[in-house]
Amino acid sequence: MLKLGIIGTHIITDQMLDAAKTTGRYQLTAVYSRTLARAKEFGEPYGATEFYDSLEDFFDQGDFEVVYIASPNSLHYEQARLAIENDKFVILEKPAFVNPEEFSRIESLLAAHPKARLVEAARHIHTGLFKAAQKKFAEMDHRQGATITVMKYSGRYDKVLADEKPYPNIFTKEFAGGALMDLGVYAVYGALAMYGVPDSVVYFPTMAKTGVDAKGVAILTYDGFSVTLNVGKTAQSYLPTEFYGLKDTLVFDSIFDTTKVTYYDDQKAAHPIEANYYENSMVDELNDFADLFEDPTDPAQVKNYKAWQDLARDVNAVMFNLRQSADFTFPADTNR
Repeated sequence: MLKLGIIGTHIITDQMLDAAKTTGRYQLTAVYSRTLARAKEFGEPYGATEFYDSLEDFFDQGDFEVVYIASPNSLHYEQARLAIENDKFVILEKPAFVNPEEFSRIESLLAAHPKARLVEAARHIHTGLFKAAQKKFAEMDHRQGATITVMKYSGRYDKVLADEKPYPNIFTKEFAGGALMDLGVYAVYGALAMYGVPDSVVYFPTMAKTGVDAKGVAILTYDGFSVTLNVGKTAQSYLPTEFYGLKDTLVFDSIFDTTKVTYYDDQKAAHPIEANYYENSMVDELNDFADLFEDPTDPAQVKNYKAWQDLARDVNAVMFNLRQSADFTFPADTNR
């Protein structure tokens, strides 16, 4: 049983802990929050026994091997740095880092701390459905682009509309928020997992009054085709995601919360993709990560880890280049 510490007491952490319970491979022991009261309030129902309001004490004194970090995006780098310096296994919520400079520094730190590991929690690429869809897509004779939609209205935008300050973290530049960083990363992961790194990228954001993108359209250009990403947090889309062949198409009901994938052949006949499915989409990634953490030097796990890191690095670079194309920066970019 892997002893688990958490940073970030939010809805996503509840989902993660529910998934951890389903795997039967993690035990929550320690919780960090900005106040001890909140740490106890969140952690005690899950059986945690250690509570901290100091990150230094959390890492120095906490009895855990794995740390799950689900804090605002701009805090990821410093918290991951502390974790690695304390030789922890790190599960870092997406997007892992704000820019390639942060990513590079973390990779150097990992090299200096060979007992540590860091994985980005891009949960959708670990699901059985996504892996089965990847396999089917690779079998298609002609592959020529995709339209990937991740657009979901955020209730926190109501506070922006009402001009209630301080604005929610996810809608501020200070915390590296916005549609691309919060939901667009799912779309970028989907594109790169299927097609690899694009030749060029461009992003056309619609900006919110808070200084971050409310929604936007990104175009990833490859040799002979392009991939279009529709992302947003201030509108609700019901469109599926499609990966195109010539006369056949692979359709996801949702790229980031996939419950159904269908292959339409050249006769327009529908063939559901069959795969193991968990209602909680974080179960598969936590099982994958537990396999790594329990046997980090196993050749198969070393191979998996490298593949995840390579993909995460590429996604990070594409995300940064998309923002650069729109002249859209965060404080962390200028403080590099």
